Amino acid sequence: MLILFFLLGIAIHQKITIFSLDYILIVIALASSYVAATTINDIADKKIDIINHPSSKGRPLITGEATEKDLYFVHLFAVVIVLIFSWIVSVKTLLILVLSLLINYIYSLPPLKLSYRTYFAPLILSFAYVFIPYWLGTVVAQSAIKEQELFFIVGLLSLFFGRIILKDFRDRKGDALYGKPTFILRYGKKATCLLSLFSIILGNIFIFISLPTKNLIIIFILELYILGIIFMLYKLFKVTDHESEQIAIGIGAKMGNGFLITILGFLILLEYKAPTQIQILFVGIITGIFLLNFIMLVRKPENAIIGYRG
Repeated sequence: MLILFFLLGIAIHQKITIFSLDYILIVIALASSYVAATTINDIADKKIDIINHPSSKGRPLITGEATEKDLYFVHLFAVVIVLIFSWIVSVKTLLILVLSLLINYIYSLPPLKLSYRTYFAPLILSFAYVFIPYWLGTVVAQSAIKEQELFFIVGLLSLFFGRIILKDFRDRKGDALYGKPTFILRYGKKATCLLSLFSIILGNIFIFISLPTKNLIIIFILELYILGIIFMLYKLFKVTDHESEQIAIGIGAKMGNGFLITILGFLILLEYKAPTQIQILFVGIITGIFLLNFIMLVRKPENAIIGYRG
């Protein structure tokens, strides 16, 4: 997701078809910043993760495959990579990624520990996952965020917020035990689903307002992704068991990824000045692939594999 938003930041400025070593360096730095964030978060949330993810391969500290010392080493190594690679590109990219690292610490560690703040947690995650990499994309593209671009950014933020507010569905047991006041624990499933729905619809509106096309066929095809996401949100609201909830969230997230990937491809075609027919063909084919996958998983949810990072 970090890399996708980074590429969108480049593509919206029509610079993605020009190869630059800076793009590769920042992708490595972003990946390392994610490693830095997850390792420190795993250490901070060890007690909760023992309950929520007792056998997850994405939690080596819980499974015993790694010690806290191991994770601290990986964390420091990742931080060094972030600082060196971002500094090679420019001082500005270094400062942005230093901000990203600081957000990691205030999110996971006391005294602020924003992961325990009902409203700040999803907001700061949206900022860190969407705006930071997008901002980096504009910087390495040697451009700047323009006023007319703000609708697009707000749309991306809203769309991601609608997804990340659902993150705590899987962690309710441990969060409740250790008094972590997540939105779903404070306000319940209905309110969480409604907030997600509102955020997704808002993001949908802002993205289509700002998308550099007025072709109704392209807009209609892209709207199919949003309808799929909303349908899975409805399914999430209706199901009652944990596994079905996670499958509904996962399928909806996959459609969100497809939506952003298709927009990225469309922006690349715009930069190449591809004819409208080619743009429609591309958007239609990619959307068709995701829709086919969507239908297969909705019809046979038992084929879905629930997985988290790692």
